[in-house]
Amino acid sequence: MSSLYIHIPFCLSKCPYCSFVSWPGMDGLYQRYVAALLREAAGLRPDASQLPLSTLFLGGGTPSLLAAGEVAAIVAGCRKLFGFSGQAEISIEANPKTIDPAKLTLLRKSGINRLSIGVQSFNDSELQSLGRPYSAEDAATTVYQARAAGFDNISLDLMYGLPGQDHHSWQQSLEQALSLAPDHLSLYGLTVEQGTPFHRQQDQGLLDLPDEEEIAAMDQITAALCREGGLAHYEISNYGRPGYECRHNINYWQNGPYLALGAGAFGCMQGRRQQRVSDPQRYCALIESGQSVIVEEECLEREASFRETVIMGLRMHCGVSREGLRRRYTMDVDTCYGETLIRLLDQGLLEMDAGHLRLTARGRIFANQVMAELV
Repeated sequence: MSSLYIHIPFCLSKCPYCSFVSWPGMDGLYQRYVAALLREAAGLRPDASQLPLSTLFLGGGTPSLLAAGEVAAIVAGCRKLFGFSGQAEISIEANPKTIDPAKLTLLRKSGINRLSIGVQSFNDSELQSLGRPYSAEDAATTVYQARAAGFDNISLDLMYGLPGQDHHSWQQSLEQALSLAPDHLSLYGLTVEQGTPFHRQQDQGLLDLPDEEEIAAMDQITAALCREGGLAHYEISNYGRPGYECRHNINYWQNGPYLALGAGAFGCMQGRRQQRVSDPQRYCALIESGQSVIVEEECLEREASFRETVIMGLRMHCGVSREGLRRRYTMDVDTCYGETLIRLLDQGLLEMDAGHLRLTARGRIFANQVMAELV
């Protein structure tokens, strides 16, 4: 697996829950930013084992704010510099109301073959509370238009545990999503991040979030409806039809190496993790003057990297490969975790065979607590 992530940090407005590197009101910077991306790409020196690319992911922000020609230039530049494997997965994140039939057709012609649409909810009042500038009808229309443009690999992002939401409204939203026959769903529980408007509202007692009982009911509804809809639960927050699992993200969950470009982007190659400057204007200026955009770099020690790989791998329903760990680190989970592992196995939170260590159904309910013990 060889992967490249490109961060497009632009958005129409900052959502009240968002802690990602994203900047509204910078549409005048788009062309300059694309040129800087391609210049940074030309300076990357991946080893031969990382080429050609198996996956390319344009994330954000809202990458679909770029003109189709700008996206096409990015894809073409990556094809020229790195090459793509014959079955490469080339993804872009998009929001409703930022793409139309003409742009969708051009994106598909550019080589983009996977569309990840950030819907978040099919309930208009929930969309308003999330600061999303479109309606549920707009979101459904985007899916229809994407199919008409030739996209046969469409993922929808939804969020649950939203302010004022109950399990009934979540069921209606999820049923609407499934009625559109997506190939993949990413279903994320709301996390209130520090520094966001939602966090300030929570501190002031103004954020009406569902309680644990409601969240548990939402989880049960999710499992049942996705199963009925033919989507397999292959990762804690992700469901896909067979063969439509997100290969780019699977590489993350397996803690594999990946290249990265763009403001705020993280990359990890040869065990070295690098973070780029987050301000897009500063990023462009540094690239244009031939300076480094790396602002933070670390190389994990072997045991720390081992533990991180276990934690990431446990997000997958198949678990983490013990043989893969032994080949990569010459270590095994039983010798690393000792009594902690035995206790978690005895509590029925983990299960282990000769091939894999994985969370049990009960362990997935308490996944955060289990993983905290294995860090």
